[in-house]
Amino acid sequence: MAKILVTGGCGYIGSHTIVDLIENGFDVISIDDNSRSTTYLTDGIEKITGKKVKNYKVDLKNFDETLAVFQENPDIKGVIHFAAYKAVGESVEQPLDYFENNLFSLINLLKCVREFKISNFVFSSSCTVYGNPDKIPVTEESPIKKAESPYGATKQMGEEIIREFSRAYGFNSILLRYFNPVGAHPSANIGELPLGKPQNLVPAITQTAIGKLPQMQVWGADYDTRDGSCIRDFIHVCDIAHAHTLAIQYTFNKKNTSVCDVFNLGTGNGVTVLEAIKAFEAVTGQKLNYKVGARRPGDVIAIYANNNHAVQSLQWDIKYDLNEMMRTAWQWELKIKQDEELMKKQNPILN
Repeated sequence: MAKILVTGGCGYIGSHTIVDLIENGFDVISIDDNSRSTTYLTDGIEKITGKKVKNYKVDLKNFDETLAVFQENPDIKGVIHFAAYKAVGESVEQPLDYFENNLFSLINLLKCVREFKISNFVFSSSCTVYGNPDKIPVTEESPIKKAESPYGATKQMGEEIIREFSRAYGFNSILLRYFNPVGAHPSANIGELPLGKPQNLVPAITQTAIGKLPQMQVWGADYDTRDGSCIRDFIHVCDIAHAHTLAIQYTFNKKNTSVCDVFNLGTGNGVTVLEAIKAFEAVTGQKLNYKVGARRPGDVIAIYANNNHAVQSLQWDIKYDLNEMMRTAWQWELKIKQDEELMKKQNPILN
């Protein structure tokens, strides 16, 4: 079993990818400083796979601590890098935090990859690198326009760093530009778990429906779209996770057509925010309390993917539709509530 290091393994996409890697025969370790996550999802990984994954609580901005993980695990054969701050709105308010965290951590990680000669590197990128595209759906050859947020800018810069790194040192890398991951594992043992007020649409929907939030806001309904709300390409997190397994297998099998290959990960279907809300209501029978507010700085108006390259080259098969995305997200929210109620029964002091 080849050993894969997953950074951000306690997070949303990282945890689902760890499950998929284990189910496909890989040995996995994780680095996550838990600044934006908890160990709650690692418990879920163990429930699904029967394996306890070791997580190193290390800040990737600290080179010495990062290096120590590689020294302890000289048999690492591939790296999948998720660890990053990712909230668009927050990045507009705190740009320096985003540049420092997302870029310094990447550079330190690549230094270790070079020192230990690990020529299989997969980077968690984003459709935000396309900015506000002139034409949709976007392909991997679509122009990279000015980012609409500091978060998007860090993904653009991260991609360029990896390209230059791969070119200079002859390493194989893959950039996975995914669109809007949503949903949860069908077992409901892992899912999206934002700390504090959710920044992404679907956890805002589910937390409003279950009563954690009194009301949710739709950020703008006066865009030039079919119902005035932003258009996104929602893709189930398990489909995203499996694409990472396929990507690391792709580099292992030396299928790269360049030192740095790029793939879009989306369904190819554009869904408006209001359509997503209606889909949730239809699938769950929950009436959502929401209001339409002003536009949010940093939001792209409309974007969805042309995913032909990933489907053909990675042999990627999308299994979940929008209804399944919403159904599994709601099952996960119900599971969280069940666990919280159980904890309160076991620990009355929490009430």
